[in-house]
Amino acid sequence: MTKPRIAIVPGDPSGIGPELIAKLVNDEGVLEAADVLLVGDGHLWQQGARQTELAVPLNTIAEEEISEQTGISHLEQKTIDPADVRIAEVTTAGGTTSLRCLDKALDLAQEGLVDGVLFGPFNKAAMTSAGLNAEDEHKYMARYLGFEGYHSEINVLDELMTTRVTSHIGLKDVATNITESGILQAVNLANATLLKAGKTRPSIAVAALNPHAGDNGKFGCEEIEIIEPAVKKAQQKQIDVTGPWPSDTVFLKAKRGEVDAVVTMYHDQGQIAIKLMGFERGVTVAGGLPIPVATPAHGTAFDIAGQNKANLGATRQAFDLLVRMAKTHRAQRDAA
Repeated sequence: MTKPRIAIVPGDPSGIGPELIAKLVNDEGVLEAADVLLVGDGHLWQQGARQTELAVPLNTIAEEEISEQTGISHLEQKTIDPADVRIAEVTTAGGTTSLRCLDKALDLAQEGLVDGVLFGPFNKAAMTSAGLNAEDEHKYMARYLGFEGYHSEINVLDELMTTRVTSHIGLKDVATNITESGILQAVNLANATLLKAGKTRPSIAVAALNPHAGDNGKFGCEEIEIIEPAVKKAQQKQIDVTGPWPSDTVFLKAKRGEVDAVVTMYHDQGQIAIKLMGFERGVTVAGGLPIPVATPAHGTAFDIAGQNKANLGATRQAFDLLVRMAKTHRAQRDAA
């Protein structure tokens, strides 16, 4: 199989995205693993080059030349004036370029011209001011692609993935939003994403909601009435899944490598564990979408933007995972 082609979007230019991408395309083994198409305004890539004192080749090509592209190339966009780039500031202009460059990369993926999309960190406030009109970029991407199936943010640390049954809602609303169908969807998403990433028989642990997994109903009945029945239904589909496991110990199993994924019940139940185990290696995957999309799990880091201090670790991890997923995606597309 030929190398996959990855579209890369700079992210919010006020943050560390351009710097990270400049470091990425200069990192050992990147261009050997995939052909890279930089999708964005040329001055944003030059900004990253200046910030890092690294060369970012701008081999600018036309859209009709993409399918013949090898190595590193650039598809020029005109989404932001250089004078409107404000380092370490939330701006509508920054949100606008983030959305428009992302839109173009998604278009290319839908057309089969690229096999996956990697984006630098976005700033949600900037994107919202520019018309995001969605809970987050994952919901935005699904709507843009016209995708109505189940999708959810997946967090990845090295070989460990986490999905969650509820996400961006208040903690007081979590229990009433835990359902069998929601758990099954999260389990199925973890299983499918791990298969795309190359795992042949993924092992999944489902976290409990209550302390001590409810202690036989003493601290709540969600484990007995909802979570355990959902796990059994997933097992009947030949998925290697167990639980509910007490949430204060399930990530010890994960850290020991005993499972490939943990399904959590709410946002911070997994996020705190993942970020403590390796904040600078964390990756976010747009799970369930019809195309592979990944990004470093950290934010725009305005406190160090423009200072050549950004750590490449999470961005490189996101690239490497995306390459694996893109290979599977291309194989499946070619076989269809």
